[in-house]
Amino acid sequence: MTSNGRRSRGWYGKLDRDGFIHRSWMKNQGFPDHAFDGRPIIGICNTWSEFTPCNAGLRVLAKAVKRGVWEAGGFPVEFPTTSLGETQMKPTAMLFRNLLAMDVEECIRAYGMDGVVLLGGCDKTTPGQIMGAASVDLPTIVVSAGPMLNGKWRGRDIGSGTHVWKFSEDVRAGQMTIQEFMSAEAGNSRSVGTCMTMGTASTMASLVEVMGLSLPTNAALPAVDARRTTLAHLTGRRIVRLVEDDVRLSRILTRESFENAILANAAIGGSSNAVVHLLAIAGRLGVELTLDDFELGADIPLLVNCMPSGQYLMEDFCYAGGIPAVLAELGNRLRFATTVLQSDIRDYCADAECYNRDVIAAFEDPVKDAAGIRVLRGSLAPDGAIIKPSAASPELLEHTGPAVVFENIEDLRERIDDENLEVTRNSVLVLKGCGPRGYPGMPEVGNMPIPKRLAGQGIRDMVRISDARMSGTAFGTVVLHVAPEAQIGGPLALVRTGDQIMLSASRGKLELLVDSRELARRRESWRPEAQRYSRGYARLYTDHVLQAHQGADLDFLVGKDTRPVTRESH
Repeated sequence: MTSNGRRSRGWYGKLDRDGFIHRSWMKNQGFPDHAFDGRPIIGICNTWSEFTPCNAGLRVLAKAVKRGVWEAGGFPVEFPTTSLGETQMKPTAMLFRNLLAMDVEECIRAYGMDGVVLLGGCDKTTPGQIMGAASVDLPTIVVSAGPMLNGKWRGRDIGSGTHVWKFSEDVRAGQMTIQEFMSAEAGNSRSVGTCMTMGTASTMASLVEVMGLSLPTNAALPAVDARRTTLAHLTGRRIVRLVEDDVRLSRILTRESFENAILANAAIGGSSNAVVHLLAIAGRLGVELTLDDFELGADIPLLVNCMPSGQYLMEDFCYAGGIPAVLAELGNRLRFATTVLQSDIRDYCADAECYNRDVIAAFEDPVKDAAGIRVLRGSLAPDGAIIKPSAASPELLEHTGPAVVFENIEDLRERIDDENLEVTRNSVLVLKGCGPRGYPGMPEVGNMPIPKRLAGQGIRDMVRISDARMSGTAFGTVVLHVAPEAQIGGPLALVRTGDQIMLSASRGKLELLVDSRELARRRESWRPEAQRYSRGYARLYTDHVLQAHQGADLDFLVGKDTRPVTRESH
């Protein structure tokens, strides 16, 4: 693409009043005349925030990206967008993923950039940024924040999220003191960066690499590793080349790259949240992707032995070979798909080696068989639900039992530790009202606590069903994303305590074993919970959010708008 055809020329290339204004006001930061000589303007979309500890290292990476852009003959301009701190935000960061996507989209569209580098890390940040960038479709590349160093406590490794859930259950069961629980806190998060388990942040960073939207090794290099800063520098060089060759985001994120992501998500034991995020990103690009497509990974074995599906952490995964080593194991199962290196994704693993088979297993000798996300359908989930077998108890993947129903999150918190709760280890815990509209925002509460009196008996897993999500760091036999959700009258809304529910992961079934006439009677008296928000973004969200099987995007944001900005504001 020639300099005369670059998008930025409409801002900085004109010798008139508008060009004067655009250039002059930028020069107050000390930029010289030759910075506006037609070279590519590269936006650096930074989600740094002290309220987002995962992204606390992005200022350093932004500086490195700028070095690379200048070196390659570009003009880097950093800009901030909404930052989503998963561990800090209420009611849930997922409520604001689409807001971030709107912010990113409108910034890219409104400012005079030719390409963009997305700097993110925390769970909803990466998909939100990609959704926004996809809707404008400029040359785009990602640098992830990187995972924290391994957690340490009493001589052993502990994983953020995964051990929080384990330790919390141990305290409730009387097997861990509150003093021990608090002492583990200091060693849990030892550096800036994302969760060092294969949670949603590490999963999305991995899938970004698998989809060819970052340079190789982006997923696993620790946040504080100098090699991540080097990678950021090289990324700055690469985005200039992508602009020069006009390689837009839609050239990279094709149907084939999404299929590769589904295969790899199974192999790495990736987060169930990848489902709703990949569906939303595909919707922005017009790529035909449905919930049923995730069955493509159903027979892929678990190759990465990382928490919560295994025993190691992201630092170990990095040293064992990272994503390139996993891609090498997937081999010819990968689809041909181009990358930001403008070559096939298989080139990312051309020279890859595995340095620790305990961490990254061979395809022929996996950690677990058939570990991919399973899609469930039936009378309880006509539009689908999902389960992550690699994080579940195998004996519970085929189960029928009586429901113990919680009408909403407040009901759950009030009664889950009641010693008189009528529940057995064969019961199925059911939580309503936590879908996209119901909470609102579809929080990570699907991995409900084990009732206290059962936890005291040593029970650590039960079948749990909800329209909510689950943290990628969590584990258990948990059915998630039930659609339609309870708030809009899905069958989940009609479940009552004592109803028999049948789960068959092998057959992809989730059935409510109640007579249809009885369900019809219940529906006549059913009413949705009153909405909790009457104004602002939350009202906009609840009025327009799609269901989980559609990616939970806002209905009016699906698709993209690549039309040039023509109106001047001066």
